[in-house]
Amino acid sequence: MTRDPAQTARALVLLAGGGVAAWLVILNFGALAAVAWRAEGLSALRGADWAAVRFTLVQALLSAALSVLLAIPIARALARRRFFGRGALIMLMGAPFILPTLVAVLGLLAVFGRAGLINQGLEALGLARLNIFGLQGVVLAHVFYNLPLATRILLQGWAAIPAERFRLGATLGFGPRESFRQLEWPMLRDLVPGAFLVIFLICLTSFSVALTMGGGPRATTVELAIYQAFRFDFDMGRAAMLALVQFGLCAAAGVLAWRVSLPSGLGGGMDRPVQRFDTGALGLRLWDGALIVSGALFLLVPLSLVALRGLPHVAGLPVEVWQAAGRSLLVALGATGLTLAMTLALAHAVLAVGPGRGAVLEWLGLAALAASPLVIGTGLYLMIRPLANPRDFALVVTMLVNAGMALPFALRLILPGLRDVMASQGRLADSLGLHGWARLRIVTLPRLRRPLGFAAGLTAALSMGDLGVIMLFAEREGATLPMQLYRLMTAYRLDDAAGAALVLLGFSLALFWLFDKWGRRFADA
Repeated sequence: MTRDPAQTARALVLLAGGGVAAWLVILNFGALAAVAWRAEGLSALRGADWAAVRFTLVQALLSAALSVLLAIPIARALARRRFFGRGALIMLMGAPFILPTLVAVLGLLAVFGRAGLINQGLEALGLARLNIFGLQGVVLAHVFYNLPLATRILLQGWAAIPAERFRLGATLGFGPRESFRQLEWPMLRDLVPGAFLVIFLICLTSFSVALTMGGGPRATTVELAIYQAFRFDFDMGRAAMLALVQFGLCAAAGVLAWRVSLPSGLGGGMDRPVQRFDTGALGLRLWDGALIVSGALFLLVPLSLVALRGLPHVAGLPVEVWQAAGRSLLVALGATGLTLAMTLALAHAVLAVGPGRGAVLEWLGLAALAASPLVIGTGLYLMIRPLANPRDFALVVTMLVNAGMALPFALRLILPGLRDVMASQGRLADSLGLHGWARLRIVTLPRLRRPLGFAAGLTAALSMGDLGVIMLFAEREGATLPMQLYRLMTAYRLDDAAGAALVLLGFSLALFWLFDKWGRRFADA
């Protein structure tokens, strides 16, 4: 008796989706269980460890608050103005998603560091130099990294306010103050808490910034304390307990990020272009212009200095840098392939099992948002150690962890598109007998090219610039490009570091651009 092709395809979908779900359980919770097994109780933590917990919370709160507070006027100015290059500037606001952290740090050092532009100016005026290291340096780097993200989130909120509301406000004689209170404040009340908590969660798990900008024991985060306990003190129990504390902080922030938003109550419109009638005053135009220029300079000057300083030194980079770049490229492409394969399998399984069990699978896919890469890396190290030398699996583990950490973002991008494909093309495909690989190739993938391309570019760029798990596993001969860049920075080989940073930035941007262009080019194929 021949089995129905539709039933066979559904069984394969459930098998693939179940396999991905099982792997996510091992990655997110199995690693945590391995960490918990090695924990020795709260007594294993020292006073310095609790100081690291306090510093982590303080810097994350300050970084998130400043990022959102500064983003509000910049996003408002961008929403109110139309000018040449506005689209390019807003596109630049997506840079933090793909900007390697160490490149951002080098750019900030070029502006605010001991030999940076600002300190050179202060010295010329006979004033005291600024010290970028410590709490102020960590917060500055996080604001640089997350201000554009907050601006993009809030700018979407302004774009979502129906044009009819502004037209009605103009009819009622609303000025800028009344428009803000009646139209813009409800949107901000909806979006700001969520944006704050998302950035707070990002800052909680920031490793590279604390490693390079912390400046000593008084500016150590939990992530950095895990790394130090693991690599330098060889205290597995203490590293495990710190990992549990970090997971608890991230899980609490993740739950709040899902539950805190309030509905704005603005309702829908007719999708007309927004026309503002309350922004014509000269003083307001000058104020908005100053905000936009200041925000653009804050982002562009550090990156421009990295490019200008690094370009003359790229040709003379040591061979170790190019070897590390090859390893990073291998990890990035491998993580990208794994992420797309796992996301497609899990997304199909979510829709195949129905709303109830599908919600559980979707939650598993998003669980990595509450996990720390170093916590997962620590757990995998403990799981591999009884069986083999974990150092031998440095690149493979880094690839797997990067794929797992990128999966929530890819799932968020791909699952809504897949739902639309199923709703609009599902019955027709069934009537034509298209199932399994044929349906995926002919019906599904052509209509998911855009989100697939963006998700691939995002994963590849983030993986290319990742400095986290590899620091736990790799020795000198197995370094990736971010790890090699960090070694050049700590060895004060700043010319080589600038060249390596430019190479890293170029690879990250190129990967994102190529994958995203592929998705946009064939989106309608």
